[in-house]
Amino acid sequence: MANKDLSKDVLGAINKKTGKNISENAVKKLASSVTADTLKNEAELRKLIKQVAEMAKVPVSESTTNDIVKAVTASGVGLNHLESLIKMMVKK
Repeated sequence: MANKDLSKDVLGAINKKTGKNISENAVKKLASSVTADTLKNEAELRKLIKQVAEMAKVPVSESTTNDIVKAVTASGVGLNHLESLIKMMVKK
């Protein structure tokens, strides 16, 4: 599966799960602001989680945020795995 198709699948899954309609452009704008350093810096990562949650209009508890931060830190999730990060947020 091409990365572009995966991105569309993730966006579709988020929209279906949340009942919201998040535009591809909004996601691209947010994703373009993310750097490898964002995922290595806990404060920046927490800020990103909050931005994604607000965009999706999905409440993300402090506990879930902590779980995501731990998972990203432990696994060394890179920019190529941003979809995984988003999927993890939508599951909770």
